[in-house]
Amino acid sequence: MSKMISKAISKTALTNLSKAFLISICALGFTVSATAAPEKTSTHTHHGATITKSSPVFLGDGGNYPFSEAVRVGDTLYMSGQIGFKDGKLVKGGVKAEAKQTMDNINTTLLKYGYQKSDIVKCMVMLTDMDDFNDFNKIYKAELAKPYPVRSAFGVAELAAGASVEVECIAVK
Repeated sequence: MSKMISKAISKTALTNLSKAFLISICALGFTVSATAAPEKTSTHTHHGATITKSSPVFLGDGGNYPFSEAVRVGDTLYMSGQIGFKDGKLVKGGVKAEAKQTMDNINTTLLKYGYQKSDIVKCMVMLTDMDDFNDFNKIYKAELAKPYPVRSAFGVAELAAGASVEVECIAVK
């Protein structure tokens, strides 16, 4: 019977010792993590813009308008909304022509900053007439490939420059 008690005490002691060891290792890991030097950020230049992994970099300008064309934070590119402008004017031909030009403008911005359409992860679509939703989707599907980015679509009362559609996207490398 004393051997059984001795084994039970040994097993309990071993379990408690294992728990104490595990807690000590975890505490040591937290201490090392908390006091570790911060990760260095990599920096490189692309089209005259300095791009870092941790700080937002404001890219392009809105010309006469108070916004940046895009902002890059790490590997994520946040793009301002695009409308169907070409050569400083809204294209003619209705929502399909505007949607096509809008998607072309998005692609131009992506390529300018080293991204491509397949890097898009999220789009937000604004339409002044929700009856144009199906026509917009035809163009959208023709311009992007599966798997499609996540997307929201909103009906709005009005868009800048009298546009019928505006699309804002986020891309990640």
